[in-house]
Amino acid sequence: MAEDIKNIGIEEEEEDVITLEFDDDTAVDCYVMGTFDLNGKEYIALAPDDGTDDVYIYGYKQISDEEFEIIEIEDEDEFDAAAAEFDAIMAEEE
Repeated sequence: MAEDIKNIGIEEEEEDVITLEFDDDTAVDCYVMGTFDLNGKEYIALAPDDGTDDVYIYGYKQISDEEFEIIEIEDEDEFDAAAAEFDAIMAEEE
């Protein structure tokens, strides 16, 4: 699972890049790959701009047209299910 998040830059830029700031004061710019639904909940897939092939999966909640919230997935089973759904979506797109 992902590290605990202290602060999340929730303002979306033109290139669909957001900045995640972690408890250890590191910050990572991430490209928004997209959002998806699973079992009535929304999730967001983020690709960090760090030269890796990593993908971060978080819960997602639209607050307004301009603002959204990213929620860490605490439950391991929920995280595994969301990651599996993301993998299935990516496999369909290939």
